[in-house]
Formats: sequence, structure tokens, C-alpha cells
Amino acid sequence: MPFPDKFPWFKPILAGATLGERLIASLGSLIGIGLTGLVCGLCFGPDPALPLIVAPIGASAVLVFAVPASPLAQPWPVIGGNTISALIGVTVMQVLPDPLLATGVAVALAILVMSLTRSLHPPGGAAALTAVVGGSAVANAGFLFPFLPVALNSVLLVLLGILFRKLTRRAYPHVAQPPVVNEHKTKDRPASLRVGVQSADIDAALAKTGETYDIDRRDLDRLLREVETQVLSRMHSMITVSEIMSRDVVTVDQSALSERARRLLLDHDIRTLPVLGQAGRLAGTIGLRELAAGAERIRDRISPAVTARPDTPITDLIPLLSNGKSHAVVVTDQDGRIAGIVTQTDLLVAVSRALLAKDLAEAQSWRPLTSNWPVAAA
Repeated sequence: MPFPDKFPWFKPILAGATLGERLIASLGSLIGIGLTGLVCGLCFGPDPALPLIVAPIGASAVLVFAVPASPLAQPWPVIGGNTISALIGVTVMQVLPDPLLATGVAVALAILVMSLTRSLHPPGGAAALTAVVGGSAVANAGFLFPFLPVALNSVLLVLLGILFRKLTRRAYPHVAQPPVVNEHKTKDRPASLRVGVQSADIDAALAKTGETYDIDRRDLDRLLREVETQVLSRMHSMITVSEIMSRDVVTVDQSALSERARRLLLDHDIRTLPVLGQAGRLAGTIGLRELAAGAERIRDRISPAVTARPDTPITDLIPLLSNGKSHAVVVTDQDGRIAGIVTQTDLLVAVSRALLAKDLAEAQSWRPLTSNWPVAAA
């Protein structure tokens, strides 16, 4: 649940953040930091010359558990950024005796090296600083400090982050959505990338703003395209799938022979044939592409079905039917039974008519304004 509007000062500044997400992040940090210190303590015992955990790990925990999709919170930046920065801090401390000068040089070099090694991690600056001003415990540890405890702390935190995210069904490490490919294996760009926001538009916008944003370039592309879809859905959300779907659906049983399915596809001139499983529920779909493998029975060649509900706005089907792979969306009820089917043709006709109706409505709204304009004498 999002933060209430009546508490504007307590709204998170991160887009998409909710109170529930922050509570989960707090719990993850509690477990992560606690177990990291416990494991280090069990491994090394109460050695006063070696700290069990370092302060920058607390900042790393904020990133790992609160913003796991950030490029700065991924495993390599956490482990590499902290370890490399601590190593730089120890090295600078050995070379420069002046602590004031050493702190600035250590943090500056840490930023540079993290950037070059693609391990930029904000707590890395604190790790470099800790290596310089950490006191006798860090000084006595020397070049062991970047590895024990910094590297060990970082590795444990990442492992706990992965485990915690699996338990809460949240992705970590974050993997940006792969780029859309042309399913027809030609040189043309995929249909969904030929219109709307282009990569060149994103690059131009980033160059114009002159800012660096904490988001993966591919995630930004995906986000903007989803915004386009949401705008389109809002503008034409009055039309639902139930209004345009075909209800007399040609189907085939999963126990049928391949020849039966092939004949139905050709006789009805369709590309997608829904397959019925147990109790008449949808088991998947099959087309000529699947049948080309030559299996005797279709149960061995069934593909997962692309589905929607009757109350789904038709604009939600656009990305499903423009990926170059799916030719139809099977409409199912809550019990998984087939209620209808929407093909690419159905969607194209519906969207074109909706756009035409919108244009006509706008033209009608202007008519009263233009009808009273004075007409020049001939």
C-alpha cells in the first residue's frame, strides 16, 4: 500500500516505493546485518585486532534490501566496490602519512577505480575512508582488512540478499529485461520497436538533461514503453476483450492426432488452435509451427497459451499480439475454461475503429465553434 497522501513528508523519494516494501527492506537488513556479524564472529572469535563488521556494510544493506533493482546494488558492485575501495584506502594510508590528505585521495581514487571496474558502489567511498581513519584495529590488520572483514562481509550480505529475495519472491540480483528480438529472424526491427519511444530518443533525452540516473538503461527503455501502453490503455480503456472476441472457438482435444489438428487449422484458415485438457479446460495451443515436428499426437507439441480475461482492456493485448510470435489470445474464465479468442485481425479492427471514433468525436466537438465563423463575401 502506498504512503497516505496526508503524510507528504513521509513519502519515499524513490519511484514505486511502498510502505510494505520498506518494511520488507527493514526486516532484510535486520537479518542480513545480524547474520553477517554473527558468522564473522564465529569464524574469527573475539579478536580485538580485527573488527567483525564494518560500517559501510550498513549502507550496502540499504541498497541490497531497499533498492535491489539499482545497478549500484548488484553483487559485483557490492563485493567489488567495497573490497577494491578498502584496498585502495589501506594502500593510501601506507603511502601518505597525513590523514587529512589521505582521506581525500583514498575516496577520490576509490570512485575512479570503481568506475573503471564497473563496480561503482556508494558505500565503497566509506570503505576507503574507514581504511584510513579506522583506528588501531584497521591499522593492525593492514592489507588483511580489505578481505577480512570487508570482502567477507560483502559476500555474506550478497548471499543473504539472494536468499532473502527468493523467500519474498523479489528478484535479486536484478536482471534487466532482454531486448526484444525479431521472431521472424529477418533484419527488420521488431514491430513493437518501430513506433513510439526509440533508443535514440532516450539517448537524446539523457544527453539533454545532463544527469546520471540510478537505473539500468534497458530498464529505462522498458519503463517508457510501459508508460506508452498505460497511456493508450487509459485513453481507450472503455473497450474490453469480451466485446471483440470470437465466441465460437474452434478447439481440439489434447488426445487428438496431429492430422486432426492440421486439418482444423487449414479448414478454418486460422493460425492458433486452443487445446482442451482435463475437464474441458485450456491446456495450451498448437499451430502449424508445432505440428511441423511430425509428432503423432498433439499432446507432445502443445505450447503455453497466451491468455486474457473477458474484462481485460483491448489495449493490454497490443504487446501480446505484436511480439511477432503470438497470433491469438485465448480468453478464459476464472475456471480456466475457454470463453473466446482474439486474433491479431480482431484487435487491429477494434483499435482502428476506436481511433476513428475518437477522431470523429473530436471533429464533432469543434463543429459548433466553427459553424458561427463569418463567411467572406465572394
